[in-house]
Amino acid sequence: MKKRFVSGMVALTMALLTACGGSEAKTEETKAAAGGGETADSASGEEQKDYSWYTIRLYTNGNTTQMVDMVKDMAAEAGFTVSIDDSNVVNGADAVMQAANENKDGDFLDGFNDTLWYQILEGKYENLKIADWKPAWADKVGEYVLEDKVYGRGIQNVMLLYRTDEYGTNGETLSFEHWSDIVDSGYTWYRQNKIGGTTNTNTNNAFLYPYVDPGSEAGGISVEGWKKLWRFCADGQVFMEDTYGFDPLNRGDVNMSIYFTSALYGAIQNAGDTSEHPLLGTTQPENWELLKVADGTYYIAEYMGILEREGRTPQEEEVVRAFAEWFGSTEVRAIIAEDRGTFPCNEDAAAMLYPDGVPEIFTSQKNMALTQVGDTGMTYLEYVNEHIAEWNNIQTNLGFYWSDQNSPVAEPDWDNIDWATITKSGTSS
Repeated sequence: MKKRFVSGMVALTMALLTACGGSEAKTEETKAAAGGGETADSASGEEQKDYSWYTIRLYTNGNTTQMVDMVKDMAAEAGFTVSIDDSNVVNGADAVMQAANENKDGDFLDGFNDTLWYQILEGKYENLKIADWKPAWADKVGEYVLEDKVYGRGIQNVMLLYRTDEYGTNGETLSFEHWSDIVDSGYTWYRQNKIGGTTNTNTNNAFLYPYVDPGSEAGGISVEGWKKLWRFCADGQVFMEDTYGFDPLNRGDVNMSIYFTSALYGAIQNAGDTSEHPLLGTTQPENWELLKVADGTYYIAEYMGILEREGRTPQEEEVVRAFAEWFGSTEVRAIIAEDRGTFPCNEDAAAMLYPDGVPEIFTSQKNMALTQVGDTGMTYLEYVNEHIAEWNNIQTNLGFYWSDQNSPVAEPDWDNIDWATITKSGTSS
């Protein structure tokens, strides 16, 4: 496993300020009324618009105070004023989206995965309409564009990690054909204790991938797939104090676990704070590996888009679009991807961030989300979005992911399940 590449945050920040130019103090009310003012670009000597007179309302699933403050500070340097509602203010990505829908005051949506964006574009949220928009950097994000108006900001994926020391495989190298091979691996693993949540949902998406069966009444997944997922729950280890899989793996309580790329290296850097047998790798040789799965893994792409907002004036519209153009630019995406530990969709930002090569956790496994599903004419991402409600209902109604390790739920009678009922919400076996 390659060590984390040093991107040079200071150099990137200087590039950002040079590209965008610093802003002076906020304009007077008279300038705001006139639609903004001009400030001198100290790097080029050219005049640059000061958009700080208008406060941009941004909704995001970003969930750290550090990230929110960082975005606000960067925006201020570039001449923008931003007010942010995130999943610290409103608990959870779905709740943030619902708040934006109810408040009807948003200018911009940042983050959120493919599934939520498809729901917006398909009209699930009556007050959230995405404006037509094609930024100058649109061709830099490749396939991560939805309906030519929503553009990818960053990618991360769920990973299977295993320890290679005495708390893991004792030097044995592991590889799987399918994620579900974990249940017959002979090793111990951590599982989450709830249905839903981004990490758990995308783990399930990866787990169910080889069991796609468009003709199956069990949510388009073969019953064999659900049996395998049940074994994953039944034989997996649950630790009530842990929210994610890094901690039990770091303590040596399990041999393998599931985690996501955006937080991995930061967690390893601080691993010794919470364990006597920590994972190593930022300054010492690794005692862990990324488990390669032939099926690949389920990549999570997050996007950004401009919201239509009733009553926004042409001058305010100009501010929002200028912000959107800036926010997706190469320098900004590189800095934010570095801080979040994600891989930027913007290919120029990726080249800036990883000049010596991209860490293998981002590229070594294929993206099953964008593979075609048989002769359905759909990608697996589209197939997931079509069936995800049924999958959540199946897991809820049959009792997957019980939280108490000592009180397992009785395994379903697989031969006598009324799938037409179980795939609906609010039912049980």
